[in-house]
Amino acid sequence: MKISKHCVVAIFYTLCNDEGEQLDASGEEALIYLHGGNNLIRGLEQELDGKQAGDSFQACVDPELAYGEIDDQLIQDVPRNLLAEIDNLHVGMALQSKTEEGHMQRLVIDAVNEDSVTVNANHPLAGMTLHFDVTIDSVRQATEEEVEHGHPHSH
Repeated sequence: MKISKHCVVAIFYTLCNDEGEQLDASGEEALIYLHGGNNLIRGLEQELDGKQAGDSFQACVDPELAYGEIDDQLIQDVPRNLLAEIDNLHVGMALQSKTEEGHMQRLVIDAVNEDSVTVNANHPLAGMTLHFDVTIDSVRQATEEEVEHGHPHSH
């Protein structure tokens, strides 16, 4: 069976950056997702379309088909006293904040200065070209319930 919309697909993958550093991997268990359900970045899903169980391939996904380019508007300097309750502020530290709409947002500290802290709300992989090594383990038709819910329920 070829991968198409509303298939449940299991893949093993390794993700690296341009320098060849491993950023993520599926490990011993396959990643299982609903194809066409917006469960993967668009560029990887496009690369998987039409392939079948047993296929292995490499894919290079540009930022616009992954996590987007870095948005400078999502990087801000905030007064350090607003974060006074947080001990040991340091570069790379992850924080959570509520947006004006009440949604939770992940922030990472890019810089800590005497009077301010630079926080970054971009996805950690924004602006990066992503390199995948993928092996397709299995492909099956999704159930109606899985399609309705937008994700696979079991393998």
